[in-house]
Amino acid sequence: MRTLLKNYSSILLLLLGIIAGSILGLIFGARVEMLKPIGEIFLNLLFTAVIPLVFFSISSAIANVDQGQKLGKIISVMGVVFLGTILVSSFLTIITIKIFPLRAVTTGISSFAAPDNTGSWGEQLTKLLTTGEFFELLSRKNMLPLIIFSSLVGFATLKAGKAGESFRHFLVSGNEVMKQLLTVIMYLAPVGLGAYFAYQVGTLGPQLFGTYASSMRIYYGFGFFYFIVIFSVYAFIAGGINGIKTYWKYNLVPTFTALGSCSSIATIPANLEAADKMGIPTHIGNVVIPLGGTLHKDGSSISSIVKIGVVFAMFGRDFSGIDTILLAMGITVIVSIVEGGIPNGGYIGELLVMSVYGFPVEALPAVMIIGTLVDPLATILNATGDTVAAMLVTKFIGKPAKL
Repeated sequence: MRTLLKNYSSILLLLLGIIAGSILGLIFGARVEMLKPIGEIFLNLLFTAVIPLVFFSISSAIANVDQGQKLGKIISVMGVVFLGTILVSSFLTIITIKIFPLRAVTTGISSFAAPDNTGSWGEQLTKLLTTGEFFELLSRKNMLPLIIFSSLVGFATLKAGKAGESFRHFLVSGNEVMKQLLTVIMYLAPVGLGAYFAYQVGTLGPQLFGTYASSMRIYYGFGFFYFIVIFSVYAFIAGGINGIKTYWKYNLVPTFTALGSCSSIATIPANLEAADKMGIPTHIGNVVIPLGGTLHKDGSSISSIVKIGVVFAMFGRDFSGIDTILLAMGITVIVSIVEGGIPNGGYIGELLVMSVYGFPVEALPAVMIIGTLVDPLATILNATGDTVAAMLVTKFIGKPAKL
């Protein structure tokens, strides 16, 4: 019990801050607007730290890839499986939101910098993926170009070999420093978000709670469906009826490990043991499961779509259209890949959502709070999806498995 409380201490403290802020907002109403600067200070610290954090995290991760590992077919099939399940989870979440619309209180803010949709399709794509000046990469409004640039720097460092060794060490060192900086800033989250939530409740009223209740209903309702039904479908594809039985027979320990530890990384040992019992070949399990801990996150994919839907509803924008939906699915893929190696990585995805769709700062507290509330189930989906992914990789590679 003590370990469980320790693992969830940051979430519990954040929820306490939000609850305290809610009470202040309900009691004092619009007068709590004086607390808004406290929340804005926290958000500004987060905004300024996130740019160097993303750069160092992505570039150092790529720069330190072991070029000696030539895993060929396993890596290729694994990439297709990871991408496929993430896209399936995001697409099914979008359908769920269409069937069961999210209820959200509107902010009343309409004058904000919406993305520039002028010009041809090619010009819009260029604006989305790149910037014309280096200094523009340092703006949180250009998160996607920053991610692409960081990846290119990582690959260039990797290609430089020994000549780039010093720069590689710089990237690794910078990554560690920026992770510690974010950890320090997040100590302020209960106070900062609590103050901002007090302001939102005080100005928007208790209807705001309906927004979070609606998002929780969608996430936990669909999340449990995905966990039980869709994971079973994946297991069936991998091994038929016997595959379903095998998966659920050995998936309970990883499930409770993920719930107790609140960490996909901490669940890797339990997943590796379960994979062995499921009959997944060792050389496949030992590659797919550790990489899945950082790159494969179905729970985060579902969470990203719910957050996007909520923010669209809060700002009175229509969450429809092929371009909007395809962009949302693309964001979920990026979030799944990027957030694994970053502490509180979900917030990076939330900043990416704001950047791509042009939402103002008022959107961030809402999606941060939703991310906190869905974290337990999201962790279970992220972690336990890795073993069923390993089953699928085994099936598609054609290796024998005792399923």
